Formats: sequence, C-alpha cells, structure tokens
Amino acid sequence: MWGAEGAATPKQLWSHSAVKNFADTIVAAATPPGTGGIGIVRISGSETERMARSLLGSLPEPRTATYRAFRGASGERLDTGLALYFPAPSSFTGESVLELHGHGGPLVISLIIDAALALGARRAEPGEFSARAFHHDKLDLAQAEAIADLINAGTSQAARAALRSLSGTFSTAVDALADQLIRLRMHVEAAIDFPEEEIDFLSDELLQRRLSECEAAFALLLSQAHQGRVLRDGFQVVIVGKPNAGKSSLLNLLSGQDSAIVTEIAGTTRDILREQIDIDGLAVELVDTAGLREDPDRVEAEGIRRARLALQSADAVLWIRDATDETPDSITEAIPAGVPKTIVLNKIDLCKRQKPTKDGEIHLSAKTGEGLEALKQHIRALAGYENLGTGAFTARKRHIEALEKAAAHFRTGQAALNEARAGELLAEELRLSQQALGEITGAVSSDDLLGRIFSEFCIGK
Repeated sequence: MWGAEGAATPKQLWSHSAVKNFADTIVAAATPPGTGGIGIVRISGSETERMARSLLGSLPEPRTATYRAFRGASGERLDTGLALYFPAPSSFTGESVLELHGHGGPLVISLIIDAALALGARRAEPGEFSARAFHHDKLDLAQAEAIADLINAGTSQAARAALRSLSGTFSTAVDALADQLIRLRMHVEAAIDFPEEEIDFLSDELLQRRLSECEAAFALLLSQAHQGRVLRDGFQVVIVGKPNAGKSSLLNLLSGQDSAIVTEIAGTTRDILREQIDIDGLAVELVDTAGLREDPDRVEAEGIRRARLALQSADAVLWIRDATDETPDSITEAIPAGVPKTIVLNKIDLCKRQKPTKDGEIHLSAKTGEGLEALKQHIRALAGYENLGTGAFTARKRHIEALEKAAAHFRTGQAALNEARAGELLAEELRLSQQALGEITGAVSSDDLLGRIFSEFCIGK
C-alpha cells in the first residue's frame, strides 16, 4: 500500500488503538442468530493453537475438514462436527484461525463460545475479524467494506458487484490512478529541481498527455463509483398524489403482488407501505403514501404527515394523477426542492381520447399494465443507472467524496499550471490528490474512520 510520506500508516495507528487490541485471541459465532442446521464458531489470534488442542484434544491438519468432538474445560462433550484449522499467515485474518462447524442451536453455539472464553479468548467486536484482515494486509479498506456490501446486497447484480469489489477491482482502479498521479509528480518535480535545463518540462507534450490521461481516468472512475453507489444503496421512489389517483394500484403493479389494499373509498391508505423491486439489477424501494388532501380525519392526517416526512428522504417522486380528473392538483409544494418529480397520468384506459404526452410525464394504466415498462426505464434513468455487467463494482458515499476531493485537487493543480506556470503548486495539489485517493483503500486514513467502518459489520465478520 502507498501512503503519505513520513506519516504513520493506518495500521500502525490502529495497532495502538484502545478500541481494538489485536494481541487478544477473539471468538464469535460466524452464523446468524437463531436455530439452523449448522452453526459456526470462529476463533482467531495467537492462542488459537492452544485453544484448539484443549477443545479438540489435538491440533487438526491445516485446511482439512476433520470430524471431531468439541469439549469443554472439564472434558465434557459439548457437540460434534467439523473442525477447520488455518495456521497463520495463511488465513482470512492473517492470524491462526479455528472454525468449529457444529449443530445450529443457540444453546450449543453459546456453550462452545463459553468454552473458548474460559480458555482466555474474548468476544469479538463488530467487524473485528475483517479489521484484523485489514491490519495484516489481507485486504484493503475498500475490500473490507465490500464484505458487508456482499452480505447486504439487495439484487443479484449488486451481489456480483460487491464480489468484484471484494476481489480488488475497485482498489486496483484506485491504485492505477494513484500511480498515474505519482508519475505526474515525478515529472513535475524533476522540472522544479532542474530549472537550468534548456528543455521546458512544464510545457512538453508528455506532461500534457499525462494530465489528459489523469483527467479522463478521474471522470471514468467517478462515473463507475456513482453507479456502484446506486447498486449498493438502491434508489428510493416515493409515490404521492391525491386520494384515489391509483397510488396503491401502481405499487401493486410494480411489485407484482397485492401489498396495498385498493378500494374506491378515498383515504384507504393510512400508513407508509414499502416494497423493494429489481429493475435490471437496480434495487428500487417503492414507498406508497396516504393521499394528500385538505381536511382529512385524524387518522388520515397522521398518514399524510408521514407521507410528507417520507418525501424528505426520497431519491425521486412519482406524482400520480388521475387522467380522468380535470380538477387542479397542487401538491407540488410538498415535494422538497431538488428531488426529481415525474408526473404519472394513471387510468388512461378510462380516457375516451388519448392525451398528448408532455416532457416529464408518463402515461400509464395500473389496471392493464400499459406504460409499465416505460415507467421502469424512466426510474432507471432517474437513478442514472446503467447495467455495467462484468465491469460493475460497489462503492459508498465516502468513496465518492474522496474521489471528488482528489479530482478537485487535480483540477486546481492543472489550473495553476495552465494559468501561472506554477509547477510547485501543481506538485502540491497532486500530492493532496494522491492522499485523498488513499482514503478509499485505507492507505491514508484516520483511526476514528476505521472504527466507524468496522463497527457497522456483524459480530462474526
């Protein structure tokens, strides 16, 4: 990993953190809480071998599934199952790791964990196994975050993208861009160090070509990262409109199931209904809301209040209008500024004469399904989503912020060169740009950031 010159690496900072003590041997269940066919207990640390001998009677063959009895401190049998031993450094964490695959009852898992605790282990904190893998250079920070993204993926496309991030696709692209910046810095600093040379290094063709290549690389990586964030986080679409405009019918049509009660009685929907759908790999959360109108009863008024609250977190709004209703509809004031709004004219099957389509409008029949595919593609366009197939990877808000910061430093340096021939300023901005990229992979990061990231993980990871 590359980092800031003369600075302690994040791993050096982390190893001295009071939050994590990597000298301890840790234990946790690596399977979800509850009853299942198989439950896995994971142990990692310097005392793993000693604990394995106590729990199993002897150390299993490395990387070989062995059928063993799991025993407590007094030799009593707790369970039987498969034991897997991974000696350091050839393990996920880089430390010696023991996995005990037994029966999936909560009590059985608890007894095995208690036996490890009695031998001197401590309970792992959230994400601590992944944090140790990061600490021992088994994966970088973007790869570690991809583990959580893979677990929480909402679509198969998002899962595949997270797996590519975990395999290093995103990190490789970031490192490649950092290498381009390093070559640029070398070029610029050579020109600064040897001003007496007759060749003007700051205006030669090679430098300009490298600047253009970096500019194009930033644009491409930012575009891919924005796609990756949409894949990871999904896209929330809030459905609003007057009562009986067909909001709940549209939710049912898009989700393919009768999630919402549909009647001709105004005010049927009293609360927020949420459904997740998959549009070509994009996870879209649909939020059906109470009809917005004046003078509702008390219960309906609460539903309207919640509808307005849901609008505050919307990525986009579908404003449903009854195509047969000619009365004015003035609910746009409830939609926050900056949130994309699409007018959906519903019930076109009841119109005697087809209305002309205007820009920003979708004509649809929630009853017959006419216009449904056009609406789905419109939602995809609102999200700025393109199915990149094998080229996609997941990204997070902090990754995009770091990329934008790095790109801003690059542009500032480029302007300093073009406008004032200021090579020193360009070199400094390139250094800052490279440092911002380092925040993505963890080459440059704060101990506090690492703590926040890994605390979002589940215990067994």
